[in-house]
Amino acid sequence: MLTFLTQAVRIGMTLLFGSTGETITEKSGHLNLGVPGVMCIGAAFGCVSETMYIQSVGPLTDGRSFFVYLLAVLIPILAAIIGGTLAGLLYSILTVTLRANQNVTGLALTTFGVGLSKLMITSVQKKIIAVSNEEVNISFTQASKYFTKSLPFADSLGWFGKLFFSYGIMIYIAIAIAIISSYVLTKTRLGLYLRSVGENPATADAAGINVSAYRYGATCIGCAISALGGLTFIMDNLNGNWEYIIDAMGWLSVALVIFTVWKPNIGILGSIIFGGLYIAASYINGIDLATKELFKILPYFVTVVVLIITSIKNKRENQPPAGLGANYFREDR
Repeated sequence: MLTFLTQAVRIGMTLLFGSTGETITEKSGHLNLGVPGVMCIGAAFGCVSETMYIQSVGPLTDGRSFFVYLLAVLIPILAAIIGGTLAGLLYSILTVTLRANQNVTGLALTTFGVGLSKLMITSVQKKIIAVSNEEVNISFTQASKYFTKSLPFADSLGWFGKLFFSYGIMIYIAIAIAIISSYVLTKTRLGLYLRSVGENPATADAAGINVSAYRYGATCIGCAISALGGLTFIMDNLNGNWEYIIDAMGWLSVALVIFTVWKPNIGILGSIIFGGLYIAASYINGIDLATKELFKILPYFVTVVVLIITSIKNKRENQPPAGLGANYFREDR
């Protein structure tokens, strides 16, 4: 049971990055269905930068300087943030400046991100001289052990330490970002302005709020956070082994936004529930592969149930922003 819970947390925090980033974006009135692509871009940027770093400094063997190990973590994190920000900037240019359809643009971004990640990983494997494909994957694995390194006192606390302190740094970063995002959105003037842009951009514009700037900022920040989810999935959940299933985590993250009724703090618990539902079949004996795959749709089913319940209750605080998905053009006021 304890192993199941810890694995649910690890998978869940990957989803938490994606849902927190998308919540911030949607609070500005932008429906970005490109989250799966953004997570793929974040993972690819992070892994490629990690490979380039290890090629320059050599294997991450024992006895190296502390800063060598520190950079092995910071460089891919920074690269993933840059990749996500660029993806958010592209989406913003198309939807805010050029006023392209948000749904179409988001789906196009997903397709682009999945394709770009495959291109980047394949190119790295082909271009690094005297390094085989297996060694390229090992470079991800070398860095992964520093992403998954738990707090030093976790083992001494028994089950309590394993449940709360046995995770890598990205797990705690995901929780911290969700808490900070929730506070900013609900307790600060910046959050108030952002929510007003998402609810009624015309009124916000009349009040002197720069609608375009807030939408650009929210989308780029949201995509940067979502990109960290893709990196976490590879470096933490898969222990550095690249697999082309990152986009599935992106769609679960989008569903998690609805499940948590656009509240990042609720997303912490919601992500763990989603993570548990996603891996539940692996802990049930005697079921075939087809049934295991059916279990993976449980998070979506639960999301539909929550959506129905919130629609029936019709509480405004549990509804999406009124201006979600609609482009704003000042001359249309």
